[in-house]
Parts: sequence; C-alpha cells; structure tokens
Amino acid sequence: MLEALQMPFFQHALAAGFLIAIAIGLIGPLTMANRMTFMSGGIAHATYGGVGAAIFFGTSVLTGAMVAALLAAAVISFVAYRYAHRADTVIGIVWAVGMAIGVILSDMTPGYNVDLMSFLFGSILAVGLEDIQMMALFDLTALGLVWYFYYDFIALSFDPVFARLQGVKTELLHLLLLGLVAVTVVLAMRLVGLIMLIALLTMPSFSAERYVRSLGGMVIFSIIVSIIYIVTGLFLAYWYDLSAGASIVIVAAFGTISLFLIKKYRKR
Repeated sequence: MLEALQMPFFQHALAAGFLIAIAIGLIGPLTMANRMTFMSGGIAHATYGGVGAAIFFGTSVLTGAMVAALLAAAVISFVAYRYAHRADTVIGIVWAVGMAIGVILSDMTPGYNVDLMSFLFGSILAVGLEDIQMMALFDLTALGLVWYFYYDFIALSFDPVFARLQGVKTELLHLLLLGLVAVTVVLAMRLVGLIMLIALLTMPSFSAERYVRSLGGMVIFSIIVSIIYIVTGLFLAYWYDLSAGASIVIVAAFGTISLFLIKKYRKR
C-alpha cells in the first residue's frame, strides 16, 4: 500500500477518486429519487460521440465530451417534459447514436488511439492534475447548487406536480440536474469509464435508500460508501493490474449486495 501511495499517478487517481465520490454521492440520490437512471445512462453513452469527434478533429477531448454531454442532457430533458410518453424511445436513440458517432469517428481517425479504451472503462494512468482541479471546482459548484435548491429538489423528487403548483420551476430544475449529471460523467470518465459510470451512480444510492429516510441522509451515506468503493477499487486495480473502472464497479457491486443482505438479516 505504501508503495502505491508513493507513485505520483496513483496519488492523482486517489485524489480524483475522492472528488468523484463526492460528486457521485451528491448527484446519485437525486437522479434515483427523480427516476433519472436511464436518462443518466443515455447521457453517459452519448458522451462517447463527443470523445470520438474531439479525437477525429484534433481538439480537446474534455471540450468535445462536455459539449456532447450537455447537448444530450438538453435533448433528454426537453423530451422528458414535452413528450414524456416517448422519453424512453428518444433516450435509447440518443444513447445509440452517440456511441455510434464515437465509434465511426474513431475508426476514421488515422492510426489506433489506445487512449479511447480509457474513456470507456477507465484508467489510473489517464488521470491528470487538470482533472483533479476541475473536479474540485465542480464539487464546490455542485454542493452550492444543491444546498441552494435543496428544498426545491425535494419537492421535485417526491411530488413534481405539487411543486409546479407552488411556483417551483420544475422544468428548469430538471435541466439543471441533468446538467450536473452531464458534467459528472465527463469529469469521471477518465477514472471510472463511461460504460461503468452508470452503475456507480446507482449502487451507492440504492444502498443508502435502505438505510436512511431523508434525502440529505442519502447524500451523506452515498458519499461515504462511494469513497470506500472507489478507493478499494483503485488499490485492487493497482495491485492486480486491472482496469480501474471495472475494479471499482466490482467492489461497489460486492458492497451493495453485502449491505442489502445485512439489512435483510437485521430485519429478520
């Protein structure tokens, strides 16, 4: 363990993991309470189209991924409110088209860019100081927004119709939440990977739901278990030379199942 902590790349990955855990623990319960899991998956997979476009045109991958993620969030949010009965269909289309664009553009890029795999499945080596700085800034911004709109988010999560009647701008709040999901996806993709991120957004929140009753409690519980899952997964990835994202998700799955069984046993 001490040997790993002396490695600069692992220090970067560990710092990014802590910051990503805060973002996931903060955003995950809100997406789960608002039944946005499938929407989050659509945004995550559509982001790959921005990654492929950035590599094809030789621009910043972070910028390309951010544009694609925010565009997907805007489209999904618009459809979810205006054409709710077709929302799942449009999300599936955005999901598939985004991935297809990314694959085609990466195929058309001269040479083989092995770095593409790190965006899909995560890589300890891919995390840099810039990622850490941006994630720290985003965590502060997200914490401020959730704190400011906390009671509006509660109203949106449990009774959106009543919230709208009380003057809460639910459509704008819905778009804001999906925008936070989009930025979380982009900043976490190097460490966790786009394919694995949706599972990590879901599992800590699922565990928290069984142990606490308030939305604030779910956020705190999710942040704690997310930190445990990510740090444990990173050490496993380092020790056994595994994909960071896959290791983290396996640890999260094991932890989620264990917490579920503990709760069930205690009830009996």
